[in-house]
Amino acid sequence: MSRFFANFARDQNGAISVDWIVLTAGLVGLAILMLGVFSDSLDVLVEYVRVQLTA
Repeated sequence: MSRFFANFARDQNGAISVDWIVLTAGLVGLAILMLGVFSDSLDVLVEYVRVQLTA
């Protein structure tokens, strides 16, 4: 059984998938954070564009 775990620990198959999952999760987290920070500014911008388009 310990031989199985040793082989599993040395196996590199799928390692790039884990890297991409971590990077993607980081980018999604950053996007959510940025949306939270700038949501008020976006509301003002959307309202300004709406007023300009209806005028």
